[in-house]
Amino acid sequence: MSITPAIKGPVAPYSNVPIEPQFFQPWRFVISNITLGVTTTVFMVIPSVTTLNYVIGQEIRLIIPPQFGCRQLNGQTGFVLTVTPPNQVVVAINSVGGDPYIASSATTQAQILAIGDINSGPINTQGRINNGTFIQGAFINISPL
Repeated sequence: MSITPAIKGPVAPYSNVPIEPQFFQPWRFVISNITLGVTTTVFMVIPSVTTLNYVIGQEIRLIIPPQFGCRQLNGQTGFVLTVTPPNQVVVAINSVGGDPYIASSATTQAQILAIGDINSGPINTQGRINNGTFIQGAFINISPL
């Protein structure tokens, strides 16, 4: 009788390709300015190789280091209400009375990130299966590999 091991050895590098951020949508963007209010307007630096690929209803998270002010917005999540190309979105985060955004040359940059992944979704009677339901804000693999 032959016993097959559960793990057959190391995974070859070509079988375990690294995650390349340019192959996933929506992207992470660097924040260049924030306008505070009942809704919060976020201005972003959009690289010339891409376009703003957020959509209305998408959930986002703001990551703002202390050097940039707006301490109350760090880690806040909200939904995109308006997308205004080429570089701004309005999100459903109430920032009235908060600290203003301060431009900084800190090495850790202020960022806006999409929340979610394509594996999230409803659990039905057959379990967690890919039934074509996509969550707003989910990452989409557009890799050519």
